[in-house]
Amino acid sequence: MTEVSSRQAIDISCDTGEDFGVYRIGIDDSIYRYLSSAHIACGFHASDPDNMRAVASCLHRSKVRIGAHPGYPDLVGFGRRKMTMSPTAITNLVLYQVGACRALVEAEGAQLQHVKVHGALYNAGEGDETIAQAIVEAVRLADDSLILVATPGSAMYQLGREQGLRVASEYFFDRAYNSDGTLVSRSEPGAVLADPEEMVFRALSALEAGSIKSVDGKQVDVAPDTLCLHGDNPTSVAGLKMLRATLNDEGIAVKPLSEIL
Repeated sequence: MTEVSSRQAIDISCDTGEDFGVYRIGIDDSIYRYLSSAHIACGFHASDPDNMRAVASCLHRSKVRIGAHPGYPDLVGFGRRKMTMSPTAITNLVLYQVGACRALVEAEGAQLQHVKVHGALYNAGEGDETIAQAIVEAVRLADDSLILVATPGSAMYQLGREQGLRVASEYFFDRAYNSDGTLVSRSEPGAVLADPEEMVFRALSALEAGSIKSVDGKQVDVAPDTLCLHGDNPTSVAGLKMLRATLNDEGIAVKPLSEIL
């Protein structure tokens, strides 16, 4: 087993709250007790006000810190299709969703901890400085004490740090990576890991070495503050349970981002 005792604490997070109307997506409530933070979908790529508030209530009771998970207005494509929008429109889009999420979270007696944009918008903010700036500006306008979650080395990560935000480095331990640090497209075979033991091995490698192997065998720097999984993948949940047990054995505490950064 990889030695990770030099790391004292890590956040474990999950994209959550993706049900809307009569549609049920994922298995959120079965994994809350394994998390320290979670990202609530804000109604544009998934979720709705009723679900957002219900999930916020459940997370708060479970002592899981809450973040907004805004995305493109794309319910049909689950926010995974890139859209052409002006920088101002992107800023307003993210600001609108963060504000709505914060209101519903606060209605349950909790506080918003962070912002993590979703899907195609997240991917666009990794490499496009104009889009990244629009996202960073939205977070700053909403509340500059909020933590921005981003891929290390991405435009969004760098601009957020340059402009005074606390920025958390995110690693998806249930996904494969390209050599440039981006996620392998879900249309490619092997993009979503199928073996819980491989997920745990890669997560521990990320913690111990600060890097993981890409699909072409190159080392990719990750140095995570948060390990994220997708709650709609049962294999990921199995990997999460195994990871929590391993971290406990190694003496690595699981804490929310606000206690790490």
